[in-house]
Amino acid sequence: MGIINNCSVSPPLTWTSVYHCDPLTGPPSPSPSQLRCEAGPTWFTVLLCLFSLSPALQSLTISQDFQTRGKKRTTPFSPPPQRNALRVVQTEGGGRTRRYVGRDGSCHVTFHHAPGEWGLYVTDIFTTLVETRWRVVFLAFSLSYILSWLLFALLYWLIALGNGDLFTAAFLFSVETQATIGYGFRGMTENCAEAIAVVTVHDVLSCLIDTVAIGVVVAKMASARKRAQTVGFSSGAVVALRDGVMCLCWRLGDFRGNHILEGEARALLVRHSPRPSGAATLSCLDLEVESAHVILATPTTLVHRLVKGSPLYRLGPEDLRTEDFEVVVTFTYTGDSTGVLHQTRASYAPSEIRWGQHFRDMLKVGRKHYRADYALFHETTAAPVPRVSAAEHERTAPRRPPANGSAILGRRVTSAIVCQEAWL
Repeated sequence: MGIINNCSVSPPLTWTSVYHCDPLTGPPSPSPSQLRCEAGPTWFTVLLCLFSLSPALQSLTISQDFQTRGKKRTTPFSPPPQRNALRVVQTEGGGRTRRYVGRDGSCHVTFHHAPGEWGLYVTDIFTTLVETRWRVVFLAFSLSYILSWLLFALLYWLIALGNGDLFTAAFLFSVETQATIGYGFRGMTENCAEAIAVVTVHDVLSCLIDTVAIGVVVAKMASARKRAQTVGFSSGAVVALRDGVMCLCWRLGDFRGNHILEGEARALLVRHSPRPSGAATLSCLDLEVESAHVILATPTTLVHRLVKGSPLYRLGPEDLRTEDFEVVVTFTYTGDSTGVLHQTRASYAPSEIRWGQHFRDMLKVGRKHYRADYALFHETTAAPVPRVSAAEHERTAPRRPPANGSAILGRRVTSAIVCQEAWL
């Protein structure tokens, strides 16, 4: 049986090697010949594994588009593949619409020459790990554990180096100490103060690594991005008549069983104005959304009325071929299961706004339940809409008040409730 004497580490020739600091309490250490016949992993194997990981470490980058990372997933809200889903959209008139927000909600903004960029990432390391990819997190924590094992194994080996012990035994003791495996075959006594001090520091550091690892994993699993994938917007917006008023409409839905109690919908008009110098100006204008506070139990059609005061009041169907703008829509809500604040984003380029269309009915009435057919979520049908702007339409054909009620009732209810027609 190998014994560690004078703070030495015995070779793992048997499973009964022990840590001991007093040379009088056990037999002498194994002979050098016994040490050479040890078979198994060595420090050279560990270093070889680290060198094999170096190309992966050099290729690590932190992504700015956190919702587009990894492999694309198909959901009921995923529109069919089309060329208009690129960052630069080619319109019918030859214009180019530069997307500010992608169809998946990612912001197409990159940062260059940010002062102290990597220093800020390292300072806020917890948020950086939460927002990075799973494979990067796994690699980072694997390296942190392996490097801590190697570091403290080196310290234990230096303490026991006087007796010619192997680094492999010190490495195994380091792993058992940090992982609290407790095999019971390696240990130390109170006679070695150096080893006691190193073990104390080792335990504190291992607790810190475990705490950060568990916190990052829990935070990533409760991330709002996963919940936001079940809430989505239609692949396109439509311009239709409602109560005689031209409206810009888009659809919002959630197919999870634990429905959202309430959320707030917003819309933003982003215009891109290039300059001769190569710079660009982005102007953002709010679009008023009717019944912005939505109870998302069933798919809902959101409405922006093209009336006086709307930035799209003078927009006509021909302008969709030449104008360079983008309608960014958001839905902010709190999940009823986790209580975490979520936000789902999307955008519509001019080529994705369908003039003279309205969304197909997707809500049906069964015997006990309402049935929402998400196969029709993106589908539209033709509707009689004048091929003129809202300003021209209002000038030539003024809107008449509803015959069966107040204008307020017709305006408010149509935007979010009457849009959910049901088939009996």
